[in-house]
Amino acid sequence: MADNMISAALSRQKGLTKELQTIANNIANANTAGYRAESHVFSEYVKALSTGDSMSMTKADARVVDLSQGALIATGAPLDLSIEGDGFFMIESGDEPRLTRSGAFSLNANGEIVDAEGRRVLDRGSAPITIPPGTANISVDTDGQISADGQLVGVIGISTAPANSLTREGDQLFKAEDGFVEAQDVRISQGTLEESNVNAMGEFVRLIEVQRAYEAGKSFLDQERDRLRSMIDQLSQHSG
Repeated sequence: MADNMISAALSRQKGLTKELQTIANNIANANTAGYRAESHVFSEYVKALSTGDSMSMTKADARVVDLSQGALIATGAPLDLSIEGDGFFMIESGDEPRLTRSGAFSLNANGEIVDAEGRRVLDRGSAPITIPPGTANISVDTDGQISADGQLVGVIGISTAPANSLTREGDQLFKAEDGFVEAQDVRISQGTLEESNVNAMGEFVRLIEVQRAYEAGKSFLDQERDRLRSMIDQLSQHSG
């Protein structure tokens, strides 16, 4: 019975450790433009025992991405873009496009629109967008149409995917495991960036709650360790 209780407690501690790491990452990115907060989903499952009985275990393998809108801040930069609504910018990747809400873009040496890491931003057809050399004015309308000195050069691609299918790759990119579709009813805002949607105060409260739960579990495991050690010492004394 003691072993079963310890196994159940350890499974819970493992899940709490994952949640602590996720909360810490959220707090660290509270000021990262376009960052999406994340949390773990705790679930209970029943494990069969060799005795024929069963025991309840805990796991926290599922992650949930918060897709709620962050506040928009004005920057005035022509290639700072933000999305109003449910959607993501598409960023070129080796196998398939990745998704992001971070719209701090610029031009590379070839005149292509790229993100902060130099990855190319894609249009609706998943192709790079190039601004002609010597362009004096870049404008982006609310539908994502990009014009260079009044001439249309492309339409920025905005896609969407279910939150439960998104796998985080770094702090800004997501891979849509089940694919993505073109977003509807979204607006592009030029000269603005979307702030992180992390509620810093709420995350600190969660951090304290999870830390307390972890410490309570650790206290129980320490007590069980000491109890088992005492039993082993007593048995050793009697056998000697």
